[in-house]
Amino acid sequence: MWLLLAFLSAALLGFYDAFKKQSLRDNAVLPVLFLNTVFSSLIFLPFILVSVFVPSVLDGTMFQVPVVGWEVHKFIIVKSFIVLSSWIFGYFGMKHLPLTIVGPINATRPVMVLVGAMLVFGERLNLYQWIGVMLAVLSFFMLSRSGKKEGIDFKHNKWILFIVLAAVTGAVSGLYDKYLMKQLNPMLVQSWYNVYQVFIMCPIILLLWYPKRKESTPFRWDWTIICISVFLCAADFVYFYALSYEDSMISIVSMVRRGSVVVSFLFGALFFREKNLKSKAVDLILVLIGMFFLYLGSK
Repeated sequence: MWLLLAFLSAALLGFYDAFKKQSLRDNAVLPVLFLNTVFSSLIFLPFILVSVFVPSVLDGTMFQVPVVGWEVHKFIIVKSFIVLSSWIFGYFGMKHLPLTIVGPINATRPVMVLVGAMLVFGERLNLYQWIGVMLAVLSFFMLSRSGKKEGIDFKHNKWILFIVLAAVTGAVSGLYDKYLMKQLNPMLVQSWYNVYQVFIMCPIILLLWYPKRKESTPFRWDWTIICISVFLCAADFVYFYALSYEDSMISIVSMVRRGSVVVSFLFGALFFREKNLKSKAVDLILVLIGMFFLYLGSK
């Protein structure tokens, strides 16, 4: 069951990436991210309030948000900072790079999760997993070649660095999620980390964006901003419940979720009319083959 949930989460993430790309086109990044955190928290706030004031309504359902103390909330706040760091890097990179380049780079995240599992949990990779890692590394170098055709130098482009940093912090978040899901309720983590992100974003907006808003790209409202929050919350809701299964494997779940690159790649090709699709498609196929070997090695 957890594997099916991971596939559903991947599909939802693909639409989330597409709506995110559309929202960021010729738009200010930080206000879009701030509104995303606001709408995401508004989705979960009713469940928090009902669980606190009328607990009998949601008692025993998957939507109940347990009432816990500071000793638990401090772990969720850490989760909020990790995720928000990944989003800030990812949003800026997404705005300035083609979706058909961002997607395959993000798809290398399962490799980083595996490496993290080696370093943090002392896990060892088998032959299939090493093949998957090597294919992912190869695809990254091939993708840099495709990017050069569009004037994107992977070595000196800060937006590529931002996407890589987003993938790295996202991998850290994935490892931390598995740790949290072993002891905490999924709804508790998802609802509260969204709320905490709003409070973290407030000083960022007030200090970094608002004073200089007239000197940078102006903010414009786009209805796809709401779609970002809806699809992200749905994808994460399914993802957290996949991890809550006792036999779930973060390496497999992370790998499957990166299958969202197929959906985002199609959006980049069909709706955003991005270039050099043939060479990027080869890179994407290499990533997918690498993910398949990761799956074989983790069975």
